[in-house]
Amino acid sequence: MIQRSRKRVYVETYGCQMNISDGELMEGILEAQGYEISAGPEDADVILVNTCAIREHAERRVLGRVSQLSGLKRERPDLVIGVTGCMAQRMGETLLEKAPHVDLVMGPDGYRSLPERLAEIEEGRKILPSRSAKKRGPQLAVLDLQLGENYEGLDQRRSSRISAWVPVQRGCDHRCTFCIVPYVRGPEKNRMPGEVLREIEEIADSGITEVTLLGQTVNSYEADGQSFPDLLRSVARVPGIRRVRFTSPHPNDVTTDLLDVMAEETAVCEQLHLPLQAGSDRTLRRMLRRYTVEGFLEKVELARTVIPDIGLSTDVIVAFPGETHDEYEETLEVMRSVRFDDAYTYRYSPREGTPATRFPVADFVPDAEAKDRLERLIEVHRAIQAEINEAEVGRVEEVLVEKEARGPGQILGRSRRNKVVAFVASPELVGTYQEVRLTGTTGATFVGELVECAPALTGPT
Repeated sequence: MIQRSRKRVYVETYGCQMNISDGELMEGILEAQGYEISAGPEDADVILVNTCAIREHAERRVLGRVSQLSGLKRERPDLVIGVTGCMAQRMGETLLEKAPHVDLVMGPDGYRSLPERLAEIEEGRKILPSRSAKKRGPQLAVLDLQLGENYEGLDQRRSSRISAWVPVQRGCDHRCTFCIVPYVRGPEKNRMPGEVLREIEEIADSGITEVTLLGQTVNSYEADGQSFPDLLRSVARVPGIRRVRFTSPHPNDVTTDLLDVMAEETAVCEQLHLPLQAGSDRTLRRMLRRYTVEGFLEKVELARTVIPDIGLSTDVIVAFPGETHDEYEETLEVMRSVRFDDAYTYRYSPREGTPATRFPVADFVPDAEAKDRLERLIEVHRAIQAEINEAEVGRVEEVLVEKEARGPGQILGRSRRNKVVAFVASPELVGTYQEVRLTGTTGATFVGELVECAPALTGPT
């Protein structure tokens, strides 16, 4: 039997782009300390379940998965199971009580100390070798929020050779009444622009040509005298970077300066995610969103004036506590008026610790009604999206090929406006830029045909 000289770690990530980036960060930290990265949990010495706390369903799913993974401990008692991320921060030591097979609970600001904490668990097991059936050795909770932790000087282990996530901001200073993020990730912390550019230069040198700048309200970024438009322009001019995206901006910080940079810098994609959340002024006030419907629509008009061919996406929550039927109808009207290219739609999910959970019980929309509102919202959005996409059939788009598609012989790519296209071509084109004619749509995505394989469009420019 071959003896392994290095411990193996498996990181399983749930949730948003920031969580994906955090998973890559944890892998990078541990790899730098001698760990091997495992492709699956079966042969790992350490399993880290990297979690999201935005919605109750996500937490239930993670708890089920952690319980499932705990079965591996019966075969390998020395296995370490950790739960990291936003759910870990929210539940804290309660998670250790609910899941006694979990050895480590770590919030988003604890990752720098991950190797030391794992070593601490291992040393603790040597001191306390006997384990009861309920509690398998020492358990650790690392939950302090570090006001200065931006993970500067640490490199991520990139899971993609096509595109890279680059956090430029962590935490949030907004206190939307439905959102748990400020409580699990702390206040807004912005990275120094020089560090961001150094990282992106390294990404470009590795051959990756597309980057997405990440932040909870990314366009509120300000550090070392630079605003987000300043940073965006600098990133767009890094040699080798061909496409730049960013998410998630706050409507209040969508300015003429930002849109001018998007219009002027050829590397910045014609795509903007603009979270609406609700189409009623009263609901927006109760959400503490700090803008009105009229103000939001002015941002939409400004964006489409400066960048006429822009692709717009949004987030919408229905059945927020106190939302009346008429206010819900106002949201549908805004959806019909704006006609978003894409929308992420949700029914309100209470998160313990957020202000909205303390609203009067009578304000909460019954489950059946909330379900009906969400279904109708999805129906309205999908009809609009299908109409928009039908009108785009026949266009020729530059597509960055990301992976093989499910269809036989097909590959999958994404346009500058974030439209997904599947077309028949060789898998060898993954990672290249190709001109593709849109020949049809399924409603949400496109099918297309390769106009002409274009070597000049491959790799960094």
